[in-house]
This record gives sequence, structure tokens and C-alpha cells, in this order.
Amino acid sequence: MRFLTAGESHGPKLVGIIEGLPAGLPIDKKKIDETLRRRQAGPGRGGRMKIEQDEVALMAGVRAGLTTGAPLALEIINLDWPNWEKIMTWESGADLESRKVLAPRPGHADLTGALKYRTEIRNVLERASARETAMRVAVGAIARQLLEAVGMQIQGRVRSIGGRWAQTDESEEYWQKARQSPWLTGDPQAETAWGQLLEEARARGESLGGVVEVQIHHVPAGLGSYEQWDRKLDGRLAQALMSVQAIKGVSFGLGFSAADQLGSQMHDPIDYQPGTGFFRTSNHAGGIEGGMSNGEPIVIQAAMKPIPTLYQPLATIQIETKQKIAASVERSDICAVPAALIVLEQVAAWVVAEAALEKFPADTFAEFKQAVADYRAYLSGV
Repeated sequence: MRFLTAGESHGPKLVGIIEGLPAGLPIDKKKIDETLRRRQAGPGRGGRMKIEQDEVALMAGVRAGLTTGAPLALEIINLDWPNWEKIMTWESGADLESRKVLAPRPGHADLTGALKYRTEIRNVLERASARETAMRVAVGAIARQLLEAVGMQIQGRVRSIGGRWAQTDESEEYWQKARQSPWLTGDPQAETAWGQLLEEARARGESLGGVVEVQIHHVPAGLGSYEQWDRKLDGRLAQALMSVQAIKGVSFGLGFSAADQLGSQMHDPIDYQPGTGFFRTSNHAGGIEGGMSNGEPIVIQAAMKPIPTLYQPLATIQIETKQKIAASVERSDICAVPAALIVLEQVAAWVVAEAALEKFPADTFAEFKQAVADYRAYLSGV
């Protein structure tokens, strides 16, 4: 299973192609669109989110609500396109001067991309923009439907904003609050503190980062492999999450704090129960051992840096004159950490779905579903 995306931030649309989904998988377009709307929401979002009303169009590979086995073609229209058509058109008469970028932003792809491709910075930032993640959310939301159809579940929460950490627990009451919270946290005190940090950052022309957590439940043991470096499930998840704009760190389970523990404190004892099978009595490993899912919830943390576009910009060098000036200012967010969580949930869903189809290869969804059920029965009785 694989996918590709294309499109620019201010181009006419974003497009995607998914190949390798089994035939007969039910696709719920409303759920994809709801996930896209959640990506656009949250405190601290910029003006672009007031323009776009993201909705996926299923252009090929789905008929009567079911995948056909052919590649899926997807598109998301950019409603801001009419304001940029003269600048971003493919035609030779495009306006290359009025929105030309000459002051690369520190922390962005601007300068390195322009040097690498020997092109104008506008061409770099249009593709490097986090607008690209809208299509990745649509793609991942489809993969998520595959996982949910065989009992796997994904949930996430924001752990910190601007260095202020939230209190967390695993109760259903907590998770209900987190799902309903604009900050995607179950801690009302953290919400208040983060709101104050946001207003302070806005007044100072600053931006805020944070830490999020993705959990994937009911993943059967054995997805991924220890056999080669590029088959390890945690390695694949880390690469995929790190590919999301502004993500600077990924960890599993106890994460970096595992380095501070004794071995007896870190590792998860193994137990057995008839009818359940093998299980761990703790989950410090975050559901992955030896590059494979071990049957416990997969728990991933990701650190998002503050967005590099600042309304009080840092110093940079003008590309043509080589003089020191202030960096360019593109329309941007103050804080996009809750939105990043929605993106990362779908990115993780894609990787786990890909690994599941490797473990249970099938041409049809019915075959896949039966293979997963048979394997779960084996695990519970072994």
C-alpha cells in the first residue's frame, strides 16, 4: 500500500492517490470531512482557516461507498485559489513579481530549498507549507477506517503548550473532556494557562509549540518486524511523524525518560491469562518491542516546534542584495499544536494500516477482516 500527494498551498487544489487498499472496504466520506474540519480548528489558528472549508472529493476507486481495488484518487479544493490565480497559474503569463519572496524565514525550508533547486523562494514555500497535510489527513482518515473496521482505535491528546504541561489520566471522563476540548486536553487548568500563553504570544508577534500524544489501541502483536531495519514498526512510525512539518522529536512509551530508569523499572513484565493470551502488566515500551507491536496500546509522543513564521520576524539576508533585513511574513498561525495532533493521528493510522496489510495481505476487505479475526483468536488461545 502506498500513496502520493501533490499541490501547492495557494494552487487550485491538493490531490492524492492511494494504491493497494483491498476491494470492498466501506468508505465514509463524512468521517473524512469531519477529520479535515478538526485539522482546521483549535485556538491560535490563522486567517487561512477562515477561508478554507476543506472537503474531500473521491474521484476514482470508490463506487457505491466501497473501494473497488483500483487506485483511489482524491482532491481538496483550495478556496483561496482565486486570490492567487494570476500568481500561481501554470501558464507562461504568471505574475512572478508581485508576491516574490526575497527574505527567507529562519526555521523554514525557504533558503535551503531555494539553494537546492536554484529556484525562487515562492516555489519552495508553496510545497513545503503545512497546507500539504490536509491531503495527508484525508489519506490517513481512509486508512483509519480500515483499522477501525477490525477493532483498532486511535485517540490523542495535547500534553503541553509553551512548556506548560497538562495533567493527564486514562479515565473515560478525562478522555471525554479531551475530545470536547478546543485544546484537545482533559485538563481545564491547562486550557486556561494555554489561553493566556496564546494571548501573550499573539501580542508579542511570537508563536508556540508543544507536545502531543497519539495512542493506538487493540493492535495485535506482530505488526512490523525485527528482520531488517526498515521493517521495524517504531522506526516507520517515527519517520512518518517526523515528516510532518514542525515536528522535531518522536518517542514511544516512557520516551527519553526511559534513559533515567533502571532496567527493572523500565521493562514490562509478561503475564498470561487463559482466553486472553500473553500480555504485559505495564506499558513503558509504548506497545512496541523489537520493532513489532506487542499487543499493548501503541503510545507515541511528538514534539512540535513553534511555527517559524513570526509577526515580529527574525533577521535574515536578502537573497539578491545580501543585506541583512527582517524575514518575510506569510499568513500563519500563532499555535497549531492541536491541529498537528489531528494530522499525526492520521499519519500514524496510515503506517499501522500499511503494516497490517503486510501481515494480512488480501485482495478484498472481507478476506482481510477474516484474517485479522483468525489471528486474534490464535493469540488469545496460544
